[in-house]
Amino acid sequence: MDNKYISHLFEGRLSGTPLDEILFLVGNISPTADLTLIRAVHNDLAAFFTGSHPDFQKNTLPYHNLRHSQMVVLATIRLLDGLHYNNHIAITADMLLRGLLAAYFHDTGMLLVEGDLAHSGTAYMAGHEARSILFLKRYAASKSLGEDISRDCATIINYTDLKSDPATFELHSQGTQLVGQVVGSADILAQMADRYYLECLPLLYNELQAGGLSRHNSVLELMEHTTYFYHNVVQKRLQTTFSRTSMAMQAHFRERHKIDRNLYTENINRNIMYLRKIIKKCQDISCLDKYLKRTPPTI
Repeated sequence: MDNKYISHLFEGRLSGTPLDEILFLVGNISPTADLTLIRAVHNDLAAFFTGSHPDFQKNTLPYHNLRHSQMVVLATIRLLDGLHYNNHIAITADMLLRGLLAAYFHDTGMLLVEGDLAHSGTAYMAGHEARSILFLKRYAASKSLGEDISRDCATIINYTDLKSDPATFELHSQGTQLVGQVVGSADILAQMADRYYLECLPLLYNELQAGGLSRHNSVLELMEHTTYFYHNVVQKRLQTTFSRTSMAMQAHFRERHKIDRNLYTENINRNIMYLRKIIKKCQDISCLDKYLKRTPPTI
């Protein structure tokens, strides 16, 4: 099994596009799920990000882009698939819809609408979850989806806020809690397991700087902090806050592809190990080109 095959498999491109894999897994988990609606949401979000929808400007953020959103959706449905197999949890069509809607919309709060006074989506980075929820509510209403769906999706999106404590959220069902843990985990996994994650860290640094959220003085400082961030923040959130929901990935890959491995965890560990090598070797930013040679794709 070569690296190219694994890479295509990981990015959901073995059978076509990530949408093909997403729809296959949705149908596998719940034959009653509305695949037409999921396809419409996928295509509408692409229109939002590319600026082909009349209400939105083309997204210019290189890190929080359409590809990231789609990779989070793919990780979300894979986790739900793994839970479906591994723990025999009943993943209903309603849970699927809420989880996928929240995953698709979780970063839309950084998009600019037509006539927006802001010059960049970085203006909305701080607290973008609230704006994402607003966009989702409007979209749900346009699709005649119930207010209960909007309410639950709002809670689920808040699980993606790394600073949030779900214990403080308004009372919500166990099903919404599980889906929130799934989407929160998927947001982390999709970013840190990406084979282009290290190449994207300078892009993230620039976005954080522009949004006034950076706590680092350089890209190298952000990279140095990333190893601490993973071991002391991410691991705690995945294992404790999200109850190790991320471990369901192994069941997904075992049942779907006959690969009894958690490819996300493997990729994250590989990225962190290589990051340590870069930190050890590089004393200034000019050195990074020797080690970060991949060009992150765009959609």
